[in-house]
Amino acid sequence: MKSLEEYLLLAAQDHGHVCPGQVLGVRMAMLGLRKLGIDEPVQQRKRLLTFVEIDRCATDAVSLVTGCRLGKRSLKLLDYGKLAATFVDLETHRAVRVAGRDDARAKARGMFPELADPRQQQLAAYKVMDDADLFAVHWVKVKLKPEDVPGRPRSRVTCEQCGEGVNDGRERRVEGRVLCRSCAGESYFEIVARDE
Repeated sequence: MKSLEEYLLLAAQDHGHVCPGQVLGVRMAMLGLRKLGIDEPVQQRKRLLTFVEIDRCATDAVSLVTGCRLGKRSLKLLDYGKLAATFVDLETHRAVRVAGRDDARAKARGMFPELADPRQQQLAAYKVMDDADLFAVHWVKVKLKPEDVPGRPRSRVTCEQCGEGVNDGRERRVEGRVLCRSCAGESYFEIVARDE
């Protein structure tokens, strides 16, 4: 595994800047991987599945360190608004959840009171704080369905209303019809016009 400094340089290039969230994401992923005994995550991509619980800077850093990607189906976003990630070893079926501690910000202020900007305090402190001061760690059991594991789609159906394809059991059955989630009423968008 690379050093914290090496990952932070890569994170700055990948994300566009280094911020407290990037530092936390890098450290969170490094800790999770250490707990699972995975030293070279990029070389063992098919072994690791990661769930992230926030759509912020830390998620980019977690992806960078683990090598898990949405497009490879090895990174799953469950937006709970929490600075947390669960790392699943698909070979051993062990999983560890690492969550940011809310009191870390106050500890950062106490460590670097000479820095007036809270973000600068956090940036400096999060690089040197003990893992136990930054994160809560729990061994967890993750209920994985076969269709959630990385790899080729296990099923594909066509929505009977809009005609779009739906992979991996994400369809809904409504009154005997096979529908995509949007057509079943779970849409995040509303069509206002068709571009012909």
